[in-house]
Amino acid sequence: MPSELSAIIESIVFTAESAISTDRICDLLNEFERDEVRAALAELAEYHEGRSGGFELAAVAGGWQFRTRPAFQSYVTRHIKAKSSKFSQSALETLAIVAYRQPITRAEIEHLRGVDCGGVLKSLLEKRLVRILGKKDIPGRPLIYGTSKEFLEIFGLKDLKSLPTLKEIQALDEVPQYERQEELPLGQEELVPVESDLPFE
Repeated sequence: MPSELSAIIESIVFTAESAISTDRICDLLNEFERDEVRAALAELAEYHEGRSGGFELAAVAGGWQFRTRPAFQSYVTRHIKAKSSKFSQSALETLAIVAYRQPITRAEIEHLRGVDCGGVLKSLLEKRLVRILGKKDIPGRPLIYGTSKEFLEIFGLKDLKSLPTLKEIQALDEVPQYERQEELPLGQEELVPVESDLPFE
């Protein structure tokens, strides 16, 4: 069973509106040492992992959040009947460019995509998946964009280093070796004998 400190942290994470960082938890629980809080978080994560319940304590977006286990997603969506966010192809392309090339300007995104992306960027900003990081120190001082904490939460990423690499993405399109194996040329003489043809002592 979790310690009292783990139970306190559990209640804080449970009531948080979004992923809450270890630093924020330490600030709220200043009567405890940072090492105690870290140990209690590890204990809590291990407890929820070991109990194999319907939810887990996940490290996402630089913080901690209770999330339903991916294996039970289809059952949960039956209950809540929530409409999943649907993204257009252009929105996904733009979001991917921002995620992998940030910080990036609108002109740089449009150069990579080859089309105007003002409307798509505005939509991503409204959905809080992309945020303005500042202005680039070049003539015209264009805005620079990057992904937000909400982006990490929605895609279940601990941080930007958790994004799949280009090699991992390309591997998804490759046909596994066992599927590429050529059909073996079996002739009549190579047929597997039926049970009655097998020699028995």
